Amino acid sequence: MMMSTRLSRAYRILTGWARLLPDFIIIGAQRCGTTSLYNYLVRHPNVMSAFSKEVHFFDRYFRRGIVWYRSFFPLWVSRWYVERTSRRRVLVGESTPYYLFHPHAPRRAYGVVPQAKLIVLLRNPVDRAYSHYNHEVKIGAETLPFENALEREQEVLPLEMLKLLDDEDYYSFHHQHHSYLSRGIYLPQLQAWTRVFPRDQMLILNSESLYRSPSVVMERAHRFLGLPHQAVSEYERYNRIHYQSMNAITRARLVDYFRPYNQALYEYLGTDFGWDE
Repeated sequence: MMMSTRLSRAYRILTGWARLLPDFIIIGAQRCGTTSLYNYLVRHPNVMSAFSKEVHFFDRYFRRGIVWYRSFFPLWVSRWYVERTSRRRVLVGESTPYYLFHPHAPRRAYGVVPQAKLIVLLRNPVDRAYSHYNHEVKIGAETLPFENALEREQEVLPLEMLKLLDDEDYYSFHHQHHSYLSRGIYLPQLQAWTRVFPRDQMLILNSESLYRSPSVVMERAHRFLGLPHQAVSEYERYNRIHYQSMNAITRARLVDYFRPYNQALYEYLGTDFGWDE
């Protein structure tokens, strides 16, 4: 099985020059429902999936080159054949939620796929932070209690960000895994992307709406991508984990912490997500 996987990977790299680049990318945010959104999109008959949902090219593996990136996507002749025989337009995309937060990802992505459409999924940052924390606990990347982990983030992450900005080859485990509060300050992350990509190439969706009314949200996503809307019989919620409720005092403190950042986001988007209630 492992040998077969290696051979398949080697073949895709050898044929990388003949493979597609993505028409759309879900760039984040982590623990906001991106796995569900991606799975709903690739179930559309006009969408071909990547060989891996999270490629991490524009954050961790950019130095591996464009041929390596192309190896995660179908051959262009495969799309040509499907479009010719079915007479329908076919798209291909990927989803790596670390892209939204990584400081070098916007410029790198624009240099490779400037025409790509970008989809962002945002969630109440308090819920996102706690879900992120519990995900890291589950995979063994976090051992501190939640409140202590938040304190460590405030101490460690500013220096890690400076290292990332100073050295494009630097990889920060803390930046990727222990950024519970920072990833929920959404506006600067969105602005970093809209400084290089036209705003009309970005669709910003709300996680709570996706969970509550998935067909309505997917119709918006399909329209944004130029696809005919096609609902599915069941919208399964992917990558869901179960954990204890957050301490009420901690939650109240985080609601206060994020309130000014949320208000700035609402003003920028012209939409109030109601996260401060």
